[in-house]
This record gives sequence, C-alpha cells and structure tokens, in this order.
Amino acid sequence: MIDLKGDEDFEDEGRDLQAAIEAERIAEALVFASSQPVPEAFLAERLPEKVDVRAIMLRLKAQYAPRGVNLVQVEGAWAFRTAADLSFVIRRDENEVKKLSRAALEVLAIIAYHQPVTRAEIEDIRGVQTSRGTLDVLMEAGWVRFRGRRRTPGRPVTLGTTRDFLDHFGLEELRDLPGLEELKGAGLLSGRIPANFNIPSPLMNDELSEDEDPITQMDLEELGLLAPRSTSED
Repeated sequence: MIDLKGDEDFEDEGRDLQAAIEAERIAEALVFASSQPVPEAFLAERLPEKVDVRAIMLRLKAQYAPRGVNLVQVEGAWAFRTAADLSFVIRRDENEVKKLSRAALEVLAIIAYHQPVTRAEIEDIRGVQTSRGTLDVLMEAGWVRFRGRRRTPGRPVTLGTTRDFLDHFGLEELRDLPGLEELKGAGLLSGRIPANFNIPSPLMNDELSEDEDPITQMDLEELGLLAPRSTSED
C-alpha cells in the first residue's frame, strides 16, 4: 500500500525543517558573538520553545569538526575555538598569561585534582609552603577562584578551578584531566601524594560540597577582595 502525503504534510515538514535551520543559525550567532563560553540555559532562553538545544549544538559541533574553527563544549557551555592542529599558526596575544613557574603549575594541578582544597591542604600535599604570590598568579589568570569556607575550626577558604581553566586547557569537564601518572611523568606532582588524592567528580561552578559554606560579603572584605563597608550614616 502506497502512503501518499498530502500538500499539508509536505508543508508541515517544510516548516519544521526551516524552524530547525533557523534555530541552528540563532545558536551559532549567539556563540560566535560571545567572548566567553555560552551556557545551554542561556541558549534555551533565546531559542524557540520545545527546541532540543543539545541536539542542535551537537549537529553544529559535527558540522564544524573538519573546519579550522571548532565548536567545543566546556562543562554545560559552548564556544568556538581554533582547531587544535592549527593553533601553531595563530599569533600569540601580547597579553597572554606569562609562563607559569613549576611551583604554580604544581599548585594548579593540586587544586584541579583535589578541589575543594584549602591552602593548608595544598602545602601538606606539596610538603612546602605556598606563597600568596603563587595563588595570586593563578587567580589573575582566571584559572583559580575562592569557592567557599570549610566548616572546620578557623573556617579556612576553599579553592577550586574555573570554567576559564577548562576552556584554556581544552577540557570539557574535570574528568578529562590527564591521569596522575601523566602528571608525575611531567614533573608536576613530585611531592608526597596522599592516598585520598583522586580526580573529583565534576561539579558546577556554583555548587558547594557538604562541608563548605558560601563566601559572604564579610568574607570578601576579610580576604581583601572588597573594600570594607562604611559604618557611617549617609
């Protein structure tokens, strides 16, 4: 039995196809126009209702895969980046982050693999003190951030990596980090490694662990990130 479609069926298919193409164009434009990875939630707010954002982005990713610019995923966000095999032809920006010292690389690796982690815990893993300057360099690069405060005596500040860290190193999520043996082979983890030093489960940037409290306005002032609020009345 031959199933003959009517004109209305063909018109509906045509409209659906056109809507899908238009949704792809909108998503492509939004990511292209942004200097930072664009979250899927942001795309969903601006695309037509009932559109499968993930399916659209995966189709675009496949379309850009053989090109000089690739569409890459960073956590739950998307960005256009130069194809990895062509990065050598791109002139480095004069403002590129300067080459990190071995100490900074080691601290960065420990934070990435052991977050949330305090400065005291970093020093315990490395076996040496960590200077404030080393942490400042990593924070200025945008790769490390204050996460929260540990619910222990003294309420030490916890540290973690950022989405910019994943983006810079071409990682979709933390589980894409290289293995510990690779890091040891590269000389990035030559200190004493505790038995519980494992790759953490990927967490969203704003997600705190059970033993962390959020950073407050008072905490930021105490850490010197904000000027103290005036107590005088206007």
